[in-house]
Amino acid sequence: MADAPKFFDEMYGRSETPRPPYQKYAEWFSGEDVNNLRRKSAQAEALFRLTGITFNVYGMDEEDERLIPFDIVPRIITAKEWATLERGIDQRVRAINSFLHDIYHRQEIIRAGRIPAEMIAKNDAFLPQMIGVAPPGNIYTHIVGTDLVRTGENEFYVLEDNARTPSGVSYMLENRETMLHMFPELFTKTKVRGVSHYPRSLRRSLSACCPPCCTQNPTVAVLTPGIHNSAYFEHAFLADQMGVELVEGQDLRVIEGRVAMRTTKGYEPIDVLYRRVDDDYLDPMNFNPESALGVPGIMDVYRAGGITIANAPGTGIADDKAIYSYMPEIVEFYTGEKAILKNVPTYRCSEADSLQYVLDNLAELVVKEVHGSGGYGMLVGPAASKKELSDFRSKLEQNPTSYIAQPTLSLSTVPILAKSGLAPRHVDLRPFALASPKGIEIIPGGLTRVALKKGSLVVNSSQGGGTKDTWVLED
Repeated sequence: MADAPKFFDEMYGRSETPRPPYQKYAEWFSGEDVNNLRRKSAQAEALFRLTGITFNVYGMDEEDERLIPFDIVPRIITAKEWATLERGIDQRVRAINSFLHDIYHRQEIIRAGRIPAEMIAKNDAFLPQMIGVAPPGNIYTHIVGTDLVRTGENEFYVLEDNARTPSGVSYMLENRETMLHMFPELFTKTKVRGVSHYPRSLRRSLSACCPPCCTQNPTVAVLTPGIHNSAYFEHAFLADQMGVELVEGQDLRVIEGRVAMRTTKGYEPIDVLYRRVDDDYLDPMNFNPESALGVPGIMDVYRAGGITIANAPGTGIADDKAIYSYMPEIVEFYTGEKAILKNVPTYRCSEADSLQYVLDNLAELVVKEVHGSGGYGMLVGPAASKKELSDFRSKLEQNPTSYIAQPTLSLSTVPILAKSGLAPRHVDLRPFALASPKGIEIIPGGLTRVALKKGSLVVNSSQGGGTKDTWVLED
């Protein structure tokens, strides 16, 4: 018998027999013509292009829009596995919102010595303008995307928390729609929990966070930086699916203490603004004075309780990768419970001992920028060249506080449809949670991102990764 695979394969485990959640799919696949499946895969790509599901890579020209590759082999999660993930994400989102309220008010966690004061005070993502601000229901991060990786049968880790403006939910929805269209018979064989209700849930959750000045049905709008933003498709998609207006900064102005949007009937007040614009560009009067993407004076309206901004300004400190290393302590401090979902062991390069360890073991670690995202500015030690290692060593020595490092995890694999048939590739998972004063709702499944290159651990679409439909079984 062949040696057991080095990585846990979610379809086959560590054997040649499909695991229970994949048995029905494996039976179906064995009766299919692979050439026909390849044609279906090409049809799915054409459907994505027709729908306009593209993204721009930063630094690329406008005309260099790309499709995110879609793989037609689903990732399947059992109801029991999902129940554990759901509890862990709920706990984590509650803790993050409590943490954000605390650091912008009494800072009890610092007083208790659980987090060093300089981790907050010297953090670029901490906004002094948010001190003393309490949004409705103390909800700061209304939409959270929690990146999870799996290393074994019952081993899940949180890779990072996306608490600012998490993206990718439109691809989750379109992936499911495409699978239903291309393979309806699969959904009669296997009972899969739905995800199509997300836009309705999002609007309901945002409406529940309306400010005190709202006396009728809340008016919700989506603020986008514009068509040149890499996630513009998602901004337009979500506004359309929620049945709300998609606006840019130039469409908004402050009138009589309210933020109002331009309409055919004149300017109308907005109660809840789902913003997809970074903090620094949100208000040129309070942040970057050069910004043409935001709304002059919106922060003053926000602080006065005249509008809800989702996610709240200043939430970025909760997904800072240095703060991430304290998440087990944060969860326990605010919930009184041990964290259900584990953190990846993390070395803070700002600490001398940790920095020395990272420099001594650079070829074995993954190093990330504290404020980085999208797979940019990171080093995967085992896959790096000598020059890349040398260059990154210089970066760490010159600016250690900007980096953290983590061991290279044995990420699980899920089969993709390759030229040779099914072939294992590494994946992660981004479930989406909606938080409001009425509670936390977690959409069953999320966005599975897959590294399409053999052996690659980088799943980001900007780095050549693709996506899959994620199935959570009914039982």
